[in-house]
Amino acid sequence: MSVRSLAEPLLGHLGVELDDVQWGGGRLRVVVEASGGIDSETLVLVSRTISAELDAADPIPSRYTLEVTSPGIERPLRHPEHYRRAVGSRVAVKRHPGVEGERRLEGRLVAADDEWVTLESDAGEREEIRLDTVERARTVFDWGRSETRRNGGRPAGKVPPEGGSVE
Repeated sequence: MSVRSLAEPLLGHLGVELDDVQWGGGRLRVVVEASGGIDSETLVLVSRTISAELDAADPIPSRYTLEVTSPGIERPLRHPEHYRRAVGSRVAVKRHPGVEGERRLEGRLVAADDEWVTLESDAGEREEIRLDTVERARTVFDWGRSETRRNGGRPAGKVPPEGGSVE
């Protein structure tokens, strides 16, 4: 039984969705997300739930560390469904060495299917990219776009006066 097939049925009851499962270097990383974002209490609950199920089923014979996390603001794009969910977002793509064309591309993801994605540059030029030529890709968050950040932080350079706050 795979970790994915073990974890997916448990997560719907917790109000989260399985985004990815990664294994390497003795670390099992389970990435989950929810439509309104995920707080630390939910991550703890998901971790305890998955850990108990993994202990019972024992699908991994060796020792490992379980890490349950959210994909973050600048999330990696590893599977076709990741790209489909990111359509409309700004993304950075790095192609494998030796692939014809620019190795590093950035733009708005305008289309995605199981084999291809289409990026639109800031100049409006479109480029179709085969997924099997992508070494890695991620969404790109524009940190300068908003005065209010998702994590509640202040934009750079805005320091509150002593004893006060920046409004």
